Amino acid sequence: MLETKNKLYDSCKKLVDQRVTHIEDAMRNAQASANEETKSSAGDKYETGRAMMHLEKEKLATQLSEVSKMKMGLSQINIDKRNEEVELGALVITASAKYFISVSLGQIIVEGEAFFAISPASPIGRAMLGKKKGDSFDFGGRQINLLEVF
Repeated sequence: MLETKNKLYDSCKKLVDQRVTHIEDAMRNAQASANEETKSSAGDKYETGRAMMHLEKEKLATQLSEVSKMKMGLSQINIDKRNEEVELGALVITASAKYFISVSLGQIIVEGEAFFAISPASPIGRAMLGKKKGDSFDFGGRQINLLEVF
């Protein structure tokens, strides 16, 4: 299980790093486009284009901030810890799904198995927090049993 947990952690780090790179590339492209924008005789068109590029840069800055928070969240995980209860860094096995309590990245495939990287602040993450192997919780009208917490 520790090896699987390490692979999940590495996959999460890689996905977050890819998102950072993608957003930074988009920010550079937006800046390059803004720099290439020349004032035309149609002044309103120029101003509208600049305003749209400014909004795009703000949106990308917000996304970069969110991904940076994800990166910080991952850095707080002690991957070598054997979790006895559901908390940040825990690997949780239920009858219906396998979860890595980390950051919200969705489904990750490790060694042919599907895991869901979820935040402890997500609805299902909050429902599981503090639970131990053998405990159950209600989510979406279903009773979910924790088969394993590692």
